[in-house]
Amino acid sequence: MPVNLWEKQKADSLQGIEELVYRSNRLGQDRTVANWGGGNTSMKTTETDFRGREVSVMWVKGSGSDLATMKAKHFTALKLDDVLPLMEREEMSDEEMVSDLTHCMMDQNHPRMSIETLLHAFLPFKHVDHTHPDAIISICCSDNGKEIAQNIYGDRFVWVPYIRPGFQLSKMIAERVRSHPKAELVLMEKHGLVTWGDTSEECYHSTIQIIQEAEDYIAQRVENAGERLFNGAEYDPLKPDERKRIIAEVLPSVRGLVGAGKKMIVHFDDTDDVMQFVNSADAPRLSQVGAACPDHLVHTKRVPLYVDWNPATRDVTDLIRRLKEGISRYEEAYRAYFDRYKGESDTMFEPVPRVILIPGLGMVTTGKSKVMARVSAALYHRAIAVMKGTSVLGNFVSLNEAESFGVEYWPLELYKLSLAPPEAEFSRQVALITGGAGGIGSAAARHLVQQGAHVVLADLNRDGAEQLADELNEQAGEGRALAVELDVTDEGKVQSAYREAVRFYGGVDIVVNNAGLATSSPLDETSLDEWNLNMNVLATGYFLVAREAFHLMKQQGTGGSMVFVGSKNSVYAGKNAGAYSTAKAAEAHLARCIAAEGGSYGIRVNTVLPDAVLQGSAIWNSRWRKERAAAYGIEPDQLEEHYRQRTTLKENVLPKDVAEAIAFLASSKAAKTTGCMITVDGGVPAAFTR
Repeated sequence: MPVNLWEKQKADSLQGIEELVYRSNRLGQDRTVANWGGGNTSMKTTETDFRGREVSVMWVKGSGSDLATMKAKHFTALKLDDVLPLMEREEMSDEEMVSDLTHCMMDQNHPRMSIETLLHAFLPFKHVDHTHPDAIISICCSDNGKEIAQNIYGDRFVWVPYIRPGFQLSKMIAERVRSHPKAELVLMEKHGLVTWGDTSEECYHSTIQIIQEAEDYIAQRVENAGERLFNGAEYDPLKPDERKRIIAEVLPSVRGLVGAGKKMIVHFDDTDDVMQFVNSADAPRLSQVGAACPDHLVHTKRVPLYVDWNPATRDVTDLIRRLKEGISRYEEAYRAYFDRYKGESDTMFEPVPRVILIPGLGMVTTGKSKVMARVSAALYHRAIAVMKGTSVLGNFVSLNEAESFGVEYWPLELYKLSLAPPEAEFSRQVALITGGAGGIGSAAARHLVQQGAHVVLADLNRDGAEQLADELNEQAGEGRALAVELDVTDEGKVQSAYREAVRFYGGVDIVVNNAGLATSSPLDETSLDEWNLNMNVLATGYFLVAREAFHLMKQQGTGGSMVFVGSKNSVYAGKNAGAYSTAKAAEAHLARCIAAEGGSYGIRVNTVLPDAVLQGSAIWNSRWRKERAAAYGIEPDQLEEHYRQRTTLKENVLPKDVAEAIAFLASSKAAKTTGCMITVDGGVPAAFTR
């Protein structure tokens, strides 16, 4: 049901463009009303131009923004006296339309106007909404949609056949509305809804009321269908724990298959509406009809991949085989589809599915980020809702192949994608950082996220990891960081942490083996417990984390990078630190062993050797500081200066210095470097590598 979010007291306090912002946000916050990034709104008013003259202006949504979150800066103002004469034209290409409308802008610093600007301008109403509500799209994508609309709205609507947005569609809608004075709405075949009002509040309530009428009509028929919806269930869903187990086993393979050209982030969804659809008898057929709305195409492609797998077998090996075969067939079919319709200037998108439907398990979606993978999922939820509606109204129809290609590769639609910032060094990559809440770990996380990475913060300190994850998600976008609790000495917990990472992102590309501790004792005072503690965390722990990463990276088949955070003590025999130094030496040699073994799989392994990184370190705020100060015969508060003075550069080493070295070794700049050790210690001659 559409939720009426209008707050009259708040709305009445707003004026001008803020009225339009408020209405747009209210519409966008209900995704059953407005798709992510889809729909557009407008308001006609009077403004003062640069000469001080009052002019008639239309504010309209700018291209590439989202109704739910857009602000005043995302709207564009156009001079209506310049726009309205375009109605007299007989035809106009997209290029001419954009060029002419650009000349009509009040301010050239405003964003480029919506694709459907002329639709708003040509309608003689002060406020206009264009949305893509589930219930309305269900009617517009039914083969008997016009008859259904007559049952619901009588003679209050205008029906227009599918035409790609632009001048021709805008003019057609305006002419039909003007010739039908009783019209309250426009239904756009295979597309959406247009509504209007004399005030912003009237326009909003009209939109909600019209959607509600459609929803009431459909809801009764869905209830009557009961278990026969989607022609009934073909498969039973697997139990939640079993779904979690199986999806963690298959997602690395999926991620490798869909990311052979460019890595993709993966999202898994097994919510109730998804499970009802993927397990239904009609899902194999309905899912291949086409997109439920043109707005979906860029993010979901024309059709998803439906995997023909019987979940009752629980056969994961068979599922992975079917996924490989299915993705291969999908890629072949997509390339053929592109070749059939491509123009001279068209460049093919990744020819892999954005949406994968698996009976018994749920839905997997892919994207260049977690946010975009979730957008694909959100839009396919809308597609499922539409197919649910059409299944009780008539037969689901969609754009044909040629129409779909026309939208998917439409320059005006692709312009929205061009507004996104360029991809950074670690875009589409996932980095798991042990000790992620500590000084070096948190600095590495921040640095990698700044360069586009998604990060898994694995730490014994779950609260610290979650606090950092919240900070990074606030700064860089939802889903960019995930906190997991990890004891690197516990094999089961290491495996569990990777499963969490896989279920959330689909896999791991970079591992920063950083978890640590340190103790200091003369050899004859070093207990077996102290020795074992160092070896368990710094040697065995690094082995367990690296071994699971190695297995995962092999399964993905897209290579990977591991960076071990060693120590100056990895190559230098530190005084009163036999257990720590030996374990750190083991780390460095383990890294070289894995590098030798991983090359054939594209897995690089390198080591950073820092020294005396005191800032933000839990280790240096523990007994270790006093122990190291005692070893040098100085006070603990003199330790930082002592370390600075012993370096050739007379510099203290900070967490960000180590983070930069980690990022370099994980980056494409070091693509041909493996088995390497880089010192970040200010220059300690005794620890020069050789």
